Amino acid sequence: MAFNIFSKNKKEKLEEGLSKTKENFFKKFSRSIAGKSKVDVEVLDELEETLIYSDVGIDTTVKIIERIEKRVEKDKYLNTNELNRILIEEIEALLDENPATNFDVDYQTKSGLPYIILVVGVNGVGKTTTIGKLAHKFLSSGKKVILGAGDTFRAAAIEQIEIWSKRVGVPLVKQQMGADPAAVAYDTVKKAVAEKFDIVIIDTAGRLHNKINLMNELTKIHRSIQKVIPDAPNEVLLVLDASTGQNAFEQAKQFTNATNVSALALTKLDGTAKGGVVIGISAEFKIPVKYIGVGEKIDDLQIFDKHLFVESLFSKNK
Repeated sequence: MAFNIFSKNKKEKLEEGLSKTKENFFKKFSRSIAGKSKVDVEVLDELEETLIYSDVGIDTTVKIIERIEKRVEKDKYLNTNELNRILIEEIEALLDENPATNFDVDYQTKSGLPYIILVVGVNGVGKTTTIGKLAHKFLSSGKKVILGAGDTFRAAAIEQIEIWSKRVGVPLVKQQMGADPAAVAYDTVKKAVAEKFDIVIIDTAGRLHNKINLMNELTKIHRSIQKVIPDAPNEVLLVLDASTGQNAFEQAKQFTNATNVSALALTKLDGTAKGGVVIGISAEFKIPVKYIGVGEKIDDLQIFDKHLFVESLFSKNK
């Protein structure tokens, strides 16, 4: 039976988290169209600049502007009051072209074995915090959860995930700093199978200085997990910091080249005016944005709803 591990009543928190991006976008765009009544080339140029400024990304911005230009050409005359509605419609249409993914699932494998989530991302993006919040959500929904401290290259990483495991109240499999990450992953999955855990979340080291080493390390972790469950992991979740803007794009490219990333999580949206990066990454990569972080509290992690996100970001306050 499917269930949603996240609250249905999330619009208010989402709008609060996006307030900085929204304020900056409308402040800049309102100034650029002041005194204009018709959507013309100048207005579209200003919109293009504003979208890029909001870190939507150049490629995605160009696609959005091209779609709006077609609407203007088709309808012959559009006023600036209609532009916001059209902007929302065209961004939603663009995002709808991505492969649809149903995140309202049971996180239950057909074989009855644990659902394995491997979490990747550079240090400092909120990876460990995301793991902790996910563990809390799953546990709150009645799932039996276990964590694996696979980032063995930093003592601080092991300490941080241990703090979260105690805070949430879920067990943690760990070894000493410098231990083989693949061995930690193997032990975690083996324990999960033996003790009938539902969800396994394994952290990994966030290093990007050498893509070959990163690829080899993640491949080794995959192989160690597959010794226990041949078709695992079920999900490779890449965590990105939305506040880094275009840096998040570059990290996504690096990690998707290094491993088979199946979902994205974007954190720290509440502290940035660069929330447009979520739209850009969702549109440019063939990987769905699955989670967004809109606050520091343990419940401030949401499943990404692209329609609600666009509405919240670009709808004018009533």
